[in-house]
Amino acid sequence: MDRLQDSAWQYVAEVLHPEDLPMLAAHALADGHDSPALRELAGLPRQSDATEVRELYVQALSELGVSLPGEETAGRHLLVSLAFGLVQGALSPKEVGDGLSMTVTARTQEEAQFLSVAAEYSEWMEPDDLPAWERELQAAAQLLAASSDLGPGIRVPASRHD
Repeated sequence: MDRLQDSAWQYVAEVLHPEDLPMLAAHALADGHDSPALRELAGLPRQSDATEVRELYVQALSELGVSLPGEETAGRHLLVSLAFGLVQGALSPKEVGDGLSMTVTARTQEEAQFLSVAAEYSEWMEPDDLPAWERELQAAAQLLAASSDLGPGIRVPASRHD
C-alpha cells in the first residue's frame, strides 16, 4: 500500500502522531509525491504546532487526491495491522493490547473475535492469566490475518509509548 494512503487510516485511527507528519511528508516527497502543502509540511520542525501540522497534512492529502477514510474503515485497518504485526512478530501481545487507541467496530466474525480478545488486556492482569490470553490473542490474530480482505501489505503501526 502506498505510504500516504496507509498514513491516512493511521491518522484517523490516531496511531500517527502530529510530530511524525513532517518526516512522513519528507518520505512521501522522496517517493515521488509532490504538492505545495506536502513540501511545506516536510520543511516543518518535528515540534511544530500540532494544529498547523494536522491542517497541512490534510491539505497535502487533498492536493494529492488521497482521501481520509471513515472511522470504521480506519478501525478495521488498525485491527488487521495489529493482527499482522503480532503474527509477524513485529508487535508483542502487550503492544497489541495497548494499540487499540480508538473505538473500533468489527465487521467480520474474525475481526470481532480479535477485538474482543485484544480488548481484554489490562496492565493489571494477573501474571498467571497472561500466557492463556497471549495464546488466545495469537490464535485470533492468525485467523484474522488469514481471512482479511485488507491484505498483508498493510503497515504495522509503531507501538505507542505515551
